[in-house]
Amino acid sequence: MHTVAVLALDGVVPFDLATPIEAFTRTRLPDGRPAYWVRVCAPSPTVDAGTFTLQAEWGLEALADADTIILPGCVDPAVPVPEDVLDALRKAAADGTRIASICAGAFVLAATGLLDGLRATTHWVAADQLARRHPEVEVDPDVLYVDNGQFLTSAGAAAGLDLCLHLIRRDHGSAVAADAARLSVMPLEREGGQAQFIVHDQPPAPRGSLLEPVLRWMTDHLDRDLTLADVAARAGMSTRSLNRHFREQTGTTPLQWLHRERIRQAQYLLETTRHPVDRIAGQVGFGSPTAFRDRFRRVVGTSPNAYRAAFQKRDS
Repeated sequence: MHTVAVLALDGVVPFDLATPIEAFTRTRLPDGRPAYWVRVCAPSPTVDAGTFTLQAEWGLEALADADTIILPGCVDPAVPVPEDVLDALRKAAADGTRIASICAGAFVLAATGLLDGLRATTHWVAADQLARRHPEVEVDPDVLYVDNGQFLTSAGAAAGLDLCLHLIRRDHGSAVAADAARLSVMPLEREGGQAQFIVHDQPPAPRGSLLEPVLRWMTDHLDRDLTLADVAARAGMSTRSLNRHFREQTGTTPLQWLHRERIRQAQYLLETTRHPVDRIAGQVGFGSPTAFRDRFRRVVGTSPNAYRAAFQKRDS
C-alpha cells in the first residue's frame, strides 16, 4: 500500500494539515480496499497548531519509509525550518521519495534546496516573499499547482485538494481520482488557475502627484478607445514624458495600466451585474468581445463566464 507521511511542524495550518489526511484516507481502489496508508509525523511528540495541540504518533523516521511526503504550510513561513527536518527531507528525496507541499509548505521544501532551478508555486499572497527568499526557484503565482515529477507544490487553501486529487490520479488513474473528487464535492479539475483569485492592486500614484488627475480621468473613461496620444494630451505632456512619469510613479506603462484597470472594472461588473459579457466588453473599452475574452483569460486565468459563475454575488 502507498504510504503518505504528512509532516506537521509547529505553527502548522490546520486546514493544510487536514486536507491530505482527508483526501488520501478516504480514497478507495475499485475493489474497495484503501489506496493509501496515512501517517502524521513530526520532529517532536507534540505540535503547536495554534488553536490546538497535536500529538504525533510518528517521528521523522517515518519519512524514510514513506512513498509520498506532504508538507503543509505554517502560519509564519519566515520561521527557520529545523535542520533535522531539512536533513530528513533531503535524505528521503535522495532515496526517490515524492515530496509535495501545500500553500506555504513550499517554504519548507524550498529551504531544502530541492526546488532550486525548478518552477514552483505557493499562495499568491506569499509568492513574492518566496521568490525573494529563494531566488533560485522560479515562482509562478498564477497556477493551482506545479508538478515537477518528484517534487510538487500547490497554491493556498483549496488548491491543496487540487494537488491531492492530481496525485491520486497519477497513482491510480482517473476513475479512482474521480471517486475521490466526488467524495470531496470537488471537480477533478478546476478551470483556470490561482490568477482568478489574486487581487491585482494598481500601483498608486502619490497624492498630489503629476499623474493623479490623469489616472482618475483614465478610470472615468475606460469605455473610450484611449490612445497613448489621448492620455498624453490630457496630461499636457509628450508621450515620451508620459511614459517616463508612468514608469517612475506606477512601475508600468500607460497602456499596460489602462488594460489592467479595464480588467479590474470588468471583474467588478461580472461580480455585481447581470450584463451580458459582450456588453461588459464595450463598457470597459474593448472594441471586440473576442479581444476582451482573450485579454481577460491572459490576466485572470479563466474565462469571463467562468469567473462570473465563481464570484458573482447572488443578490445582484
